[in-house]
Amino acid sequence: MTTSTATTPVSLIEPISHRAAGAIAATENERLAEVVAALQPDDWAKPTDCALWDVRELVCHLVAAMEGNVSVRQFVHQARAGSRAAGDRPFIDGMTEVQVQERSDLEPAELSRRLTALAQPAARARNRPPRPLRAIPFKQEVAGKKETWTLGYLLDVILTRDAWMHRVDLSRATGAPLLLTADHDGVIIADIVAEWARRHGRPFTLQLDGSAGGAYVAGSDGDELHLDAVEFCRIVSGRATGHGLLTQEVPF
Repeated sequence: MTTSTATTPVSLIEPISHRAAGAIAATENERLAEVVAALQPDDWAKPTDCALWDVRELVCHLVAAMEGNVSVRQFVHQARAGSRAAGDRPFIDGMTEVQVQERSDLEPAELSRRLTALAQPAARARNRPPRPLRAIPFKQEVAGKKETWTLGYLLDVILTRDAWMHRVDLSRATGAPLLLTADHDGVIIADIVAEWARRHGRPFTLQLDGSAGGAYVAGSDGDELHLDAVEFCRIVSGRATGHGLLTQEVPF
């Protein structure tokens, strides 16, 4: 089911503001912490849609990311060690590898405790850098191509998408219910739709089912797509296979 029959032109989807991003990050981190706190002992070794990680390793990454949010020293360490580990691979592959390896000896209970304790401080820390700092550009590889991001885009958008998508990963891996609401998840998904549309630049109509879904349009006489809202995000994140316009990836 969908929550609305109104069709939204993607050109009218406003980018998530810095102020709104802080509240969205706080909500997402809280929901993520609740999912991790509810993991059962046999959940931690289950495989996830992240091919290299089981549930425990995925949570190691999430804890490390939040530790890097609250501590500049920890972030710099992860970045430097990750750059060395990456070699010829994308930088992010090396960084996440280091994040997981350095927490490989932590017990599930400690990982859960740390993530719960870090959830809100990490969201607040990401919201703290001033505008000049958030405007700093850097290079990032997306789908094999280099592009320029700003620190603000990373802090306000990408890190929340990453947490949100990993909450989906955990739900799929363990069978736990996935909490989705229009006023939170719907905003995240709409922003993903808008970026997906900008990246391919072609006309379409898109019907996304579910409590956080909606109907979107760009131009006329374009492809007509109809699928579940979460599945759309899984496809454009590279976790599932799509065809046509759904081959256009969006960074998470």
